[in-house]
Formats: sequence, C-alpha cells, structure tokens
Amino acid sequence: MPDSISMQEPLRVLIVDDETPARARLRSMLEEIPDVAVAGEAANGLEALALCARLEPDVVLLDVRMPGMDGIEAARHLGALQDPPAVIFTTAYDEHAVEAFEAQAVGYLLKPVRPEKLVRALHRAARVLGTQLAKISQQSELGRRRGQICARLGEQLRLIPLADVYYFMAGQKYVTVRHRGGSDLIDEPLRSLAEEFAPDFVRVHRNALVAIRAVSALERNADGRYLVRLRDCDETLPVSRRHAAETLRLIRGGH
Repeated sequence: MPDSISMQEPLRVLIVDDETPARARLRSMLEEIPDVAVAGEAANGLEALALCARLEPDVVLLDVRMPGMDGIEAARHLGALQDPPAVIFTTAYDEHAVEAFEAQAVGYLLKPVRPEKLVRALHRAARVLGTQLAKISQQSELGRRRGQICARLGEQLRLIPLADVYYFMAGQKYVTVRHRGGSDLIDEPLRSLAEEFAPDFVRVHRNALVAIRAVSALERNADGRYLVRLRDCDETLPVSRRHAAETLRLIRGGH
C-alpha cells in the first residue's frame, strides 16, 4: 500500500489527460493512496479550467500534450486563479525537455507514471498547500524568470529564446512576438510580460514592448516624434509621448 499523504482532509486531485486509458490508470493508482480523493477528470485544458473553477481541487495532474488547449497553456490560466491548485505535469518528454515548463508546476511525472513516483509528487504538492498555494505562480515567476517564450502552432509548441526576441506587439486579441526566426502569436497580456522582463524590455508604446539590446538607434521624425530603430530586423517602432521620457532614459542607460 502506498504511503499516506498525511493531511487532515483528503488531497483532492483532478486528472487531466486526453487519453481515456491514461486517465483510468491514474485514477486506479490514486484510489490506492490513503488521504487522496479523485475530484474529477477532464479530457482537455478547457474542461480542466471549467472543472477547477467548480470543484476547486488541491492538485491537478496535467498532461502536457493535448489537442486544443495544451497543458502548458492550461497551467498558465490555472496559475492566474485566486486560489490556484498545485500542478503536476504528466508527460512523455524527458527531463531536459520539461525544464522550461517547471516554473508552472510543483513537479512532473514521466509516462508511464510509476505509483511510487506519483506518491512522492503528491507529497511535494501537499507541502505547498495552505498559505503558499495562492502564491505558487507568482513566486515561481519572480524566482525564476523565463528564458523562453512559449507559442502555440496548432497543436504544437514553439519555444522562442528570450534572447532572440526583438519586441512584443499587442493586437486586439493576441500579442505578436517578433523574433530572430520570424513572428508568432501568444496569449499573454503585455502588462505581465513588461513586469516579468523588466528592465531588459522597455514599454515604448501602450501596445509595444521592445528589447533594449535590440535597439540600434533613437531617431526623430519630421513631426518631432521619437522612433526606435531595431538592429537585425531593420524595423522602426514609434515611441508615444507618454512613454518617451522613460524610453529615452532606459535605452540610453542600456547602450
């Protein structure tokens, strides 16, 4: 019999995996662990978000690769909840492939999941519950700034090194990431990107966040408005009057 999690109340776990046999296997293992209760099951990220809002589980066992909203995107949304659950990824990726995603989780389990490793991961999740739980996402982001941006291409993920990013440009629905390899869309607010990547990125406009290292020159047009010229991609972006003073200070200080 697996070790008890040793909590006053059962640890409530939501299983999220698009494969029915995988969910059944996890449920079977969880039902053998004392002090653990299966709160529910979801077949994709959208279902997981809906169930988390309704069931308020303590832990989510979250598959990384799923159609539609994948586990990485789902974890980002879960981390924004007022009382976010602890996230444990279940994945077929090896250890090095998931390192970029660990800031969003208290652990990960490689498939096929082994019962003893599941117990250890749940023990770790139980230790972060309580007063720390609501701050998991915030603490992880402050303690370990991402070195990559995750963009979705259909059902695939693309990891864009932050060092390759020239700027972020907010549109009506998504943010465009302009980088050395081209452009991609991400579903992250520009405000949170500005907070996470300061002071290496500067807000030059309410819709634009620019990498200071990518700026080759500051220019003025015929109307006296400032522009930033970017190296390598040879583009210019306007600087709004509201952000002009701060942009000048940061860019001049970074050159």
